[in-house]
Amino acid sequence: MEAESDVEPTYWADIRGEAAWDALSLWPMPVAGVLMILNNAAWAYFGLAGGAVFVYFAGRGVLTRLEMRRRGFRIGATSSVKLGLTFLAIWGAMGALTIVAAVTELT
Repeated sequence: MEAESDVEPTYWADIRGEAAWDALSLWPMPVAGVLMILNNAAWAYFGLAGGAVFVYFAGRGVLTRLEMRRRGFRIGATSSVKLGLTFLAIWGAMGALTIVAAVTELT
């Protein structure tokens, strides 16, 4: 997380709103994990929903940051942006793999 003074005000507002929404919407994936550990078949349904949220979150995050950087917005130090993009890619991959596992379980 960059300091507010190091980034554009629009970007700061966007990531603050994004963080608030994430706190409300990212819960299905941990629930899927707990249900999977408990060997409860319902994990697949939570995995589908959670995986979709993770893929959406990652895709929006990557594309928004790339577009803002392309347009010259100050969105943080290059190393921080690269690290953020890497973690977003990992989130997207986790979501996609969870969707594949859930579909496999349901078929």
